Amino acid sequence: MIDVFKSLFRSDAAARAEVSPQIAVAALLVDAARADGVYAPDESDAVAALLAAIFSLTPAEARALRAQGEVAQGDAPDIVRFTRVIKFALEEDQRIQLIEALWSVVLVDHQRDPNEDALLRRLPPLIAVSDHDSAAARQRVLARHSA
Repeated sequence: MIDVFKSLFRSDAAARAEVSPQIAVAALLVDAARADGVYAPDESDAVAALLAAIFSLTPAEARALRAQGEVAQGDAPDIVRFTRVIKFALEEDQRIQLIEALWSVVLVDHQRDPNEDALLRRLPPLIAVSDHDSAAARQRVLARHSA
């Protein structure tokens, strides 16, 4: 009987294997882009451009990472698998930059959807970014988009 339980936990642990920090970031960016139910080409392009900037990738490498993030995001039951990796793999300033990148993706279409707002309210505590730093990041992105 105990062996049955052990085998259940082993298969579950294998299914939840952690992703790399790069894929976790890509998956969250894709999640933000898809949060309003529309994943338009300009959002997809923005995700790739942000990945290139964040990780110093070539455009082809960034598109490949975006594709990996799309698959990971589509296969994941929730975002916790990604936020846990990011919380421990990235430094605080990098996590704040990620919040800015997420807002940049959300605002590509110049509209704020309630689902996007909800996601970006939920994410900061999950990746250990304070409310103050999150609000400041949002304000910086809004200022760039209104300029």
